[in-house]
Amino acid sequence: MLEVIKFIKKNNIGRVIQNALLSKYTTYKVGGVASIIVFPKNEEKLIILLKELKDKGIIYKVLGYGSNVIFSDKAFDGVIIRLDEFDKIEIDDKKVTVGAGVSLVKLSYKVMKEGLSGLEFASGIPGTIGGAVFMNAGAYKSDMGYVVSEVRVLTPELKIKTLYNEDLKYKYRSSFLQDNPGYICLEAKLVLSHGNSKEIKELMEKRREKRIMFQPLEYPSAGSVFRNPENDFAGRLIEDCGLKGYSIGGAKVSEKHANFIINSNNATASDVKTLIEYVHNVVKEQTGVDLKVEQEFVNWE
Repeated sequence: MLEVIKFIKKNNIGRVIQNALLSKYTTYKVGGVASIIVFPKNEEKLIILLKELKDKGIIYKVLGYGSNVIFSDKAFDGVIIRLDEFDKIEIDDKKVTVGAGVSLVKLSYKVMKEGLSGLEFASGIPGTIGGAVFMNAGAYKSDMGYVVSEVRVLTPELKIKTLYNEDLKYKYRSSFLQDNPGYICLEAKLVLSHGNSKEIKELMEKRREKRIMFQPLEYPSAGSVFRNPENDFAGRLIEDCGLKGYSIGGAKVSEKHANFIINSNNATASDVKTLIEYVHNVVKEQTGVDLKVEQEFVNWE
């Protein structure tokens, strides 16, 4: 990896961190050590970096806030790419152009202050725009598919291309980008609607209070573990199977919300993964429902 670091510095790609603990970059607070984390300055630098990594056959992973990712405990012998510098926010009437590295929570509060409605659902989702676009993040019967009009992406061939809403094939917690992970979201355009800032803020605050009451926000987690099956709730199924409070190592099924697994006591990534698999198997055995995991497992091969 020394050659990669030299390349990054020589080409002024951006800030670089060596031997980084992934537990500091994921909301579960688990994971091994990454050889390199790099923060490209802009699209041009990102393309230069990716070309070098592809040419040298070096593995890499584009990571947002790590709010939907579970890295294994072993070392990630590759490059983690964070798009924090892709932080543009431009508002033109109802249209919002936003970089992939922008916090979804930050954006939802910013547009609220501008009297724009449509992102209220996102005010409690701790991810980036890039990650939200990728997984079609959502809550309260809404998601990114309702507000994204187009996305600038980098293709696997390192060409910049615009994908429109219909190209993104948004469905419940899925998208074209999720099915084609070689594409990287650079920037998104959202179309919102005019609203009343005070009313929007009141709704967001009411939902925040509800989250505090019913979600284990005081512990590291990655939000909902399983997708809700059609016409049902994963949390209800897990609770009915008597799994609330069940733990493996330092990982535990939340007693506040059964579809949350929390890092309650210095859990390892293996603890979290083993518990997710256990919950899945018990629910399937007792109810016949094959719950789908929302979160992405990385570096477990």
